[in-house]
Amino acid sequence: MYVNNRLKKEPGGHRIFFIVILCLFGLCVAQSQRRQHKRPARTADKADWVYLVHADRLHYDQYVNPEAQILNGKVHFRHNGAELYCDSAHFYEMTNSFEAFGHVKMYQGDTLSLFSDYAYYDGGDQMAEARQNVVLKHRRTTLYTDSLNYDRMYGIGYFFDGGRMVDRGSVLKSDWGEYSTETRQAKFYYHVDLKDKRFHLTSDTLFYNTATSWAQTVGPSDIVSGDSRIHTDDGYYNTSTEQSRLFGRSVMRNQGKTMVGDSVYHNVKKGTSEAFRNVVYVDSVNRNELTCDYCWYNENTGFALATRHARFVDFSQRDSLYMHADTFKIYTYNINTDSAYREVHAYNRMRAYRVDVQAVCDSLVYNTKDSCMAMFRDPIAWTGSQQLLGEVIKVYLKDSTISRAHVIGQALSVEQLSDSVHFNQISSREMQAFFDKGEIRESQADDNVQIVYYPIDDSDSTLVGLNYTETAKLRVFFENRKMKKIWMPKADGTLYPMTQIPPDKKFLPSYAWFDYVRPLDKDDIFNWRGKKAGTELKVVKRKEAPVQHLHGTGAATPPLVPLSDENAIAHE
Repeated sequence: MYVNNRLKKEPGGHRIFFIVILCLFGLCVAQSQRRQHKRPARTADKADWVYLVHADRLHYDQYVNPEAQILNGKVHFRHNGAELYCDSAHFYEMTNSFEAFGHVKMYQGDTLSLFSDYAYYDGGDQMAEARQNVVLKHRRTTLYTDSLNYDRMYGIGYFFDGGRMVDRGSVLKSDWGEYSTETRQAKFYYHVDLKDKRFHLTSDTLFYNTATSWAQTVGPSDIVSGDSRIHTDDGYYNTSTEQSRLFGRSVMRNQGKTMVGDSVYHNVKKGTSEAFRNVVYVDSVNRNELTCDYCWYNENTGFALATRHARFVDFSQRDSLYMHADTFKIYTYNINTDSAYREVHAYNRMRAYRVDVQAVCDSLVYNTKDSCMAMFRDPIAWTGSQQLLGEVIKVYLKDSTISRAHVIGQALSVEQLSDSVHFNQISSREMQAFFDKGEIRESQADDNVQIVYYPIDDSDSTLVGLNYTETAKLRVFFENRKMKKIWMPKADGTLYPMTQIPPDKKFLPSYAWFDYVRPLDKDDIFNWRGKKAGTELKVVKRKEAPVQHLHGTGAATPPLVPLSDENAIAHE
């Protein structure tokens, strides 16, 4: 009465009251429609309705379930190409749905089957909710779980209480996931575990295609296969071909060796690895490192290639050795045997730096069999104030420490004195230097030896003069890095006072000082500086060995040809 009286007194009150009544009526109608949607009316298309094919017994029980037909014994339903079987069921004909109990089976064609202890099926949504001991089989893939919702309309099964999928020997587990029977794509989330007889993969998120056998990991993931271990945040792995595609700075580890790259491709069956951009390969066993923008490695043949800003670092000694070249290649011989050895080829613009030694050449070969490092095409080596060059320089190592150096062809040794103006020089056909625990012990020069040497006064460390000598051989013995004794056979020499040195005697004909080429630090190895034009070593033509001819009666001797198998048998 209070409301009515107030509405009568206030202007427009009847209008407001009428609007409120309309809103309440609309709300009631909407709620009624929603209740009706829960039980849709029968559609005209009979194919959309679930059909009861068979049941041994059918009855109603208003106390147990007044809205359902209770079915028992060999219950069989059919809906849109699917056959459904169970021991008993509650059939809700008005809502086009049913509940199935005991030995529930659903078959769709000859490729899909679903088994469980209980299931609820809605014909309108074509959704099957299977519970307890659920088994979904599709072609060669089987999914085990306790709770599965299978959407027949889109061909997708969802499990959310832990699941296990078996596909051709691979077993995949996770807490939650889904599987599409149309695309054969599976998605797994939380505590993902994929096992195979050849590998073990763990991840937080995994996408797996049973048709192609490709698995994609998202987030921190680990793949373990034998001694190999892969860590990636974005990777692809094929469980059939054992191929990996790794992105996002993925890490590969195998027996103390580690490879990292922006993208890495690995094939277990072929034993090959290929990495691109910002590649870092570390061998912690042999204590070396290789960085580049492209790397290829075959673990079966032991062949490796690195190029594009390639750098090799050997940190096995107190001071690390840094090397750069356009391309590094590693060849392995007698692999998987006790006599295995390697050859490292570095070619085109090789530069090396260590605190105590630096080197430049066009190409280099290092053989682990005899621990020999050979430098070719205008090689130059520096140690302290001394420069060494020739046609070929060979350095022999022992326990990663230099034991002998051999310069072959147009050998030249130049030592810059402390005043930076005068230079001690030795030139010969070839030179050798012998070391003991890294310290020079003896040096030798053989064949056409020319010497420019500045003796020093021990009292005031001044230069006495210039000693120019020519001889056939030279031996210099050192102690504590200082010259102790010099030996040479008969020699022609002249000592010129410092004020009377002829200009043409200050430098040998082959003298050259390449301080502008020398690497300054470990980063300077990438800055190529070649020799100035006209300072390259002259090409020396070697005499060829005379060809031997068979002596006969003067007639021309036919060329020797290899015996074929038939000729060899006839010859015998």
